[in-house]
Amino acid sequence: MSGTLLSIGHGYSARVLGQRLAAEGWRIVGTSRTARAEPGVEMRVWPGEDLADAIAEATHVLTSVSPGEEGDPVLATLGKAIAASSAIWVGYLSTTGVYGDHGGGWVDETAPLTPATTRGRRRVAAEAAWAGLRVPLHVFRLAGIYGPGRGPFEKVRAGRSSVIKPGQVFSRIHVDDIAAVLHASMLAPSPGVWNVADDEPAPPQDVLAYAAGLLGLPPPAEVPFDEADLSPMARSFYAESKRVRNDRMKRDLGVSLLYPTYREGLRALLATERS
Repeated sequence: MSGTLLSIGHGYSARVLGQRLAAEGWRIVGTSRTARAEPGVEMRVWPGEDLADAIAEATHVLTSVSPGEEGDPVLATLGKAIAASSAIWVGYLSTTGVYGDHGGGWVDETAPLTPATTRGRRRVAAEAAWAGLRVPLHVFRLAGIYGPGRGPFEKVRAGRSSVIKPGQVFSRIHVDDIAAVLHASMLAPSPGVWNVADDEPAPPQDVLAYAAGLLGLPPPAEVPFDEADLSPMARSFYAESKRVRNDRMKRDLGVSLLYPTYREGLRALLATERS
């Protein structure tokens, strides 16, 4: 199966999906806020260019755009056109931040949405607004994303310290597995909500230490959370601790993770770098 994907906010995860789809003959129309070229993708500048033709021709629509203070800009400006289109699949990339803090406990898609951050609260509102639109909506709540050029290797090489907050644990997902999940959903549309995370949530210091070991470097210096020099956004990530279940993703979409834990993912990234 192939079709036409309109990828609004064609960023890190969407680009990997686009590469996968292009290899199967899909037509891909992507948007970015500034003009840029992307192999195999018809790039448009949005906001700016008229997307009426792209929406009308799309069989699948993916939005990766984050909501702002005034809500979701894609929904506000393009929602009616998307609802009136013949798209059989509308994907929305959300975040596991919608669950808020669960003290390191497990959450699944039925857990209450009690975000502790402004960013999380905006996502909850955006999910609800999209759900109110009459479209075949597929919501993907992504855990912390890592992959080529983004992840612990960059932090270790930059000499970043490990921030230690007792009990803190995060879930993660490799960008290639995100692309596989989205692709599987696109091939068999069935509206719903899925967590997209790997099998092993872990404290951030464990991941950095493993990455350092692969690089043959000593583990990063450890700094207590209360003493760490963090940006407000970085600090906000430590406001929430949870383990994210992925059972529904595997069951509904039939996905077998390429990188079930950060260990496989980091080893593969390093092997690619050195090849």
